[in-house]
Amino acid sequence: MRHSLGPVLRRATVGVLALAAMWAAGSSPAAAPAAAPAPEAESLTFTERYRALQHGGIVRAANTSITCRTAEGPSCTDTQAGGSGVNGDFDMFYVDVDRDPNTYNSSRAEVRLPSGSRVTYARLYWGGNLRVGEQKPPQDNERVLIAEPGGEYKELVADTTVGHRVADGMDAFQASADVTGLVREGGPGLYTVAQINIAMGRSAAGAWGGWTLVVAYENASEPLRHLALWDGFTPLRSGTAPEIRVTDMGFAADAWGRAGLVTYNGDRGTTGDSLTVTTGQSESALTNAANPQYDVLNSTISEPGADAARVPAYANNLGYDSDVFDLGGLPHAGDQATFRLHSQQDAAWAGVLFVAVDARR
Repeated sequence: MRHSLGPVLRRATVGVLALAAMWAAGSSPAAAPAAAPAPEAESLTFTERYRALQHGGIVRAANTSITCRTAEGPSCTDTQAGGSGVNGDFDMFYVDVDRDPNTYNSSRAEVRLPSGSRVTYARLYWGGNLRVGEQKPPQDNERVLIAEPGGEYKELVADTTVGHRVADGMDAFQASADVTGLVREGGPGLYTVAQINIAMGRSAAGAWGGWTLVVAYENASEPLRHLALWDGFTPLRSGTAPEIRVTDMGFAADAWGRAGLVTYNGDRGTTGDSLTVTTGQSESALTNAANPQYDVLNSTISEPGADAARVPAYANNLGYDSDVFDLGGLPHAGDQATFRLHSQQDAAWAGVLFVAVDARR
C-alpha cells in the first residue's frame, strides 16, 4: 500500500538509508553475488547480492529468536500479542521451539512457493545484539543451524559476517550464507533456524535478534519481472546515506511490484521512521496493515495478504522487523526507482532490501 508522504519528508531526518535501484535490461537470471568482506567487518555498505530478469518472484520466511519472559506476566504476553512494549522494557530470553536439548534458541517459518516454481537463489540472513545483561563472544556469529521441512539440522557457516558495530549500548552483527541448494532440495514448507548468537537479559538498549530466508524463484506462469536483492549493515542514526545504482530497470506505468525490508532494533511506538519509493517526480510512503506510515520499524514480520506460518507467531517481535510491502501500481514508467528508509529516533540497523517488479514488455 502506498501513501502520500505528507509531513514526514518535511521533518529533519536523523538517519537515511537511500537505495537507488536501477536494473540492467536483459540481465541474466544467474546470481550476481557481491564480494564478501573480511569476517567481522565493522560495517558493510549496501551492495547488490542477486539480480535476475525472469518469470517469477521473491518470497521470504522470517522469525525472531528472542522474546520477553512470560514469567513477567500480562505485560509480556500482551506485548507478544501486539502491544506497544519494547525490548528494553523486559528481561529477554530465547525462543526455543525444537525440543532439542542441544539448542538454546530455535524458531520456524514457512517458505511459500507457487506451484510449479523452481528456486533460482536463496540466502539466509541472521543477526542479533551481543551485549545485553551478558556479553556474548563474537566467535559464534558466523555459525547457525538450519533444517529444511522434515529434515535434520545442518551447520551453516556464513560467507558474509559483519560484527562489532558498537553503538547506543549494543554490540550488533548480521551474517548471511547462500542456501540455494538446500532450499531447492527442501522445497516449500517450514524451515527451522537455531543457535543464533544473541545475548539474553535486560538492558536499556534491549536484546534483539532473528533471521530471514530470502528465496527467488522462476515460474513460467508468472509475469516477467526484475528481481533484485541487496544487503549490508548500516546504522540508521549514523548520518550516512549509502546508495546503490544499477542502470535500466525498465518498468511500465502502473507496474506491479513488492519490496521487502529487514531491520534490527526498531521499537514499536517510536515514530518518525518510514520507507519511501520514488519513481519520476513522485515519492510515496510504503505501508501495510501491520506497519503505520510513520512507524515501519515497529518489530513486525508481515506481508501482503495472509501471513506465512511461523512458530512462534508473535505480533510484536521486540526489535526484529522483516516486512514485505505491496508497491501497488508504480505511478510513472521509467528505468529507476529510489527506496529510502528514514529513521528519526530508532537506534536501528538496516540489513536487507529486496524488490520484485513487472518488467516493461
